[in-house]
Amino acid sequence: MKKLRLLLLPFSWLYGAILFFRHFIYDRGFANSYGFDKPVIVIGNLVLGGAGKSPMTEYLLRLFAGVSIATLSRGYGRKSTGYLEVQGGSTAEKVGDEPLQFKRKFPCVTVAVCEDRVEGLRQLMPSHDIFVLDDAFQHRRLKPGISILLFDFESLQENKWVLPAGNYRDLFMRRNFADIIVITKSPEALSKTDRQRCLQLLKLERELPTFFSYIEYGDLVNLMTDEKESFPINARLIVMTGIANPTPFCNYLTTKGNVLKMIEFPDHHRYTAGDLLKIKRYWQSLGDCLIVTTEKDAMRLRDPELRSHIEDLPLHYIPIETKFHHNASGPSFDNLIKDQVFGKQV
Repeated sequence: MKKLRLLLLPFSWLYGAILFFRHFIYDRGFANSYGFDKPVIVIGNLVLGGAGKSPMTEYLLRLFAGVSIATLSRGYGRKSTGYLEVQGGSTAEKVGDEPLQFKRKFPCVTVAVCEDRVEGLRQLMPSHDIFVLDDAFQHRRLKPGISILLFDFESLQENKWVLPAGNYRDLFMRRNFADIIVITKSPEALSKTDRQRCLQLLKLERELPTFFSYIEYGDLVNLMTDEKESFPINARLIVMTGIANPTPFCNYLTTKGNVLKMIEFPDHHRYTAGDLLKIKRYWQSLGDCLIVTTEKDAMRLRDPELRSHIEDLPLHYIPIETKFHHNASGPSFDNLIKDQVFGKQV
């Protein structure tokens, strides 16, 4: 694998040069970026998928509960185009799995999708005060009010090459253009040594507020009824995922029971009747066990066309939330982001 990555390095250099030129024309003003008078919070990452952008978006929606807030996503994987506001009865096929998840968890929040973030914001701007954009750090046509850049704790330890030799979709140097950095999915028991090592790996060229967060797993939820359940003693589990980095989720489930089968699909995988038939066969062959998936996968499995294929399966999902480690060297994440947001409204 290492030899293959080395062979791909020339292509990474070419891709890196293209990225550098693209950023150059925006940074020097040869291409236009559009800003807004109201607070626009952009969440993003530099590595392909799996940094925890969705849980961070939900964290901000909770933090600013009671304020007129809207969230705007691209709606990755949706079959529709243009600007759409997500409704309670929308499907993942129409609006994307992440926006549908936001709407189900925050029914009073306006959740919209639009591939052109600037146009999407123009539609939302008159009737809202704060805006959270999921995965828009690379959307250079938009000039954000606050940009939050996420780094997965584990991937930060790896090489920083761009595609295809590495996993970075943007240049590592772009970390210096963020306003806030959050190292996500860190151990719940985070040592001082781990903190220092991560800060050294970041090699920031200017002082930036840097925070550490971890994932807190919720209760087991029945996919068909949305009722919370407890893991049985000595639970026997089939785990199915269609996310970018299923490893933390799988590792967590090994602490809750015996994982008999792990079934991995690509990120944002659109489930078919054939997929569910295969899963059903595994379930029938393994006997009494639960089928557990992620909350994001659950959004795609709720497709009305799949209902007849899942209603007799013991399908469950586990919601997650972002939690922050205590920041001993400065203000908390909550206080900092509130100061920046409400300061921009003055």
